[in-house]
Amino acid sequence: MPDEGRLDGPANVFGALALIVTDQMADATASAAGRADSAPAALAALHHFLDRPSVDRLRQVLGLTSSGTVRLLDRLADSGLIERTPGADGRTTAVILTGTGRTAAEHVCEARGAVLDRALSALTPDERAQFTELAGKVLVGMMRGPGAVRWMCRLCDTGVCRGAPGGCPVGNAASERYLASRGSRAADAVTPATVASTSTSTSSPR
Repeated sequence: MPDEGRLDGPANVFGALALIVTDQMADATASAAGRADSAPAALAALHHFLDRPSVDRLRQVLGLTSSGTVRLLDRLADSGLIERTPGADGRTTAVILTGTGRTAAEHVCEARGAVLDRALSALTPDERAQFTELAGKVLVGMMRGPGAVRWMCRLCDTGVCRGAPGGCPVGNAASERYLASRGSRAADAVTPATVASTSTSTSSPR
C-alpha cells in the first residue's frame, strides 16, 4: 500500500478511468436532458427513487444550495419537465415529473447506460463479474455517514441494483452499519432512498 497522499499505478489508472467516464457520462446525459447543469441527476433521481420529494430532499440529493435548487426547478418547470405540488404535510412543496419530464428522464438514463456499457465492453463476462466485486468494495469504502449530500446513487438505476445477484453492495453495507442495530424489521425496510440518505452519499462543496 503506498504512503498516504502518494499514488501507485492502480490508483493513477483508476483516476484516469473515473475522469473519462465522468466526462463522457456528463456530456451524454446533458445532451439527453437538454442542459448541462444538475438537471440530468434531478430527472434520474425523480424517475428512479424519489417519490414526490420535498425541495429540501432534492437539494440534499443533488448537493446544491437552497437557492440553487430553486433556480434549477424554475428552469425545469419552464421547460415543462417538472411540477411543484403541495407536500404531504401541507407545509412543504413536493416535486414531480410531468409526462414530458418522465420521457426526458428515460433518455438521460439510456444515455448514461450507453456510456457505461461501452466503457465495460472491453471486458469478458468473467472480468465484468470481477470488476463488479472490486468496484463494490471501493464504493463501500467511500460511504459517508448520515447527513452527507450529493448522493452517489443520484444517477443510479435502482431497479438494476435490486435485481443484481446479491443486491447493491452499498445497500447491504448500509443495512449492516446503520439499520441492523435498530432491529431486523428496520434492516428489512431498506430502500434506495433510505440507504442513500443514511450512508451512500459523497459530499462536494457547491
